[in-house]
Amino acid sequence: MQYKQWQLASRPVGEPTQDNWKLASVSLPEVNDGELAVKIHYISLDPAMRGWMNEGKSYIEPVQIGEVMRAGTVAEVIESRAEGFSAGDMVYGNFGVQEYAVVSAKGIHKVDPSLAPLPRYLGVLGMPGMTAYFGLLNTGQPKAGETVVVSGAAGAVGSVVGQIAKLKGCRVVGIAGGKDKCDYLVDELGFDGAIDYKNSSVKDGLKTHCPNGVDVYFDNVGGDILDTVLTRINLRARIVICGAISQYNNTEAVKGPSNYLALLVNRARMEGIVVFDNVKQYGQAAKEMAGWIAEGKLKAKEHVESGLESFPDTLMMLFKGENFGKLVLKVEHNDE
Repeated sequence: MQYKQWQLASRPVGEPTQDNWKLASVSLPEVNDGELAVKIHYISLDPAMRGWMNEGKSYIEPVQIGEVMRAGTVAEVIESRAEGFSAGDMVYGNFGVQEYAVVSAKGIHKVDPSLAPLPRYLGVLGMPGMTAYFGLLNTGQPKAGETVVVSGAAGAVGSVVGQIAKLKGCRVVGIAGGKDKCDYLVDELGFDGAIDYKNSSVKDGLKTHCPNGVDVYFDNVGGDILDTVLTRINLRARIVICGAISQYNNTEAVKGPSNYLALLVNRARMEGIVVFDNVKQYGQAAKEMAGWIAEGKLKAKEHVESGLESFPDTLMMLFKGENFGKLVLKVEHNDE
């Protein structure tokens, strides 16, 4: 059987372009013992994908030229030669940006479409949700009554960070782009305030919404916004570095924080979070968050685009701030 996959054709300089990708037609290999053949239905599009395209040392090996682009996916098992899996099972795994795959059953887990819509397993119940949960609770360590600020607050990670912080009794302020996103944070998700970085001053917004300073800052964007928040941090503040989407497509050196001496003055801590460090606790986190969703305490929003062929353009929505919620690509199969 022939199927389509997006391969990395060259390493981008700055923003990825169509020339960095190749839409290839390949044959599905035979399924060996311990393996599954899967039909991919939904593909997770995440800012981290831009880093995986770069050559060089990181927390995970880069995607090699000619390889299928790495991505988290939800898929249907169509053939199983692995114990515990049967045709028809829905599963989560890193199967890549393609229509089908044959993969080892190790590290793959089943998902239940009767408990939540399938795209949700790529968002709040997937890697972004785990990132928010462990990054905030383990690294940020918020305490009731503290002020938590999160950038990229309407995105897949930021929206969950803010809601969990509210569950823990914190005052929560989100930074997002555009009135609609800011209204969503306050009116739908229960944030205490929102700052529209596209149409207002972040510095002024922090003064208004965080009159007592910032105790925890969960950073998804880096750049000038990180620099500005550092001017408002409190004694023993915790800055969680989750991402720096404003810097990923730079053609020059990454812009680091010039206000880093605020860490010294306030005896504050800045620490990175990589979700894969917490893989052994995923089950516990997913169970707790599923409980919050069932109780109506945790809301999720997915932004679903359709068509595997649209992948290069859809991925760029992340870097233009065009997605509203977790960005997911739906794979449309001819037999559906």
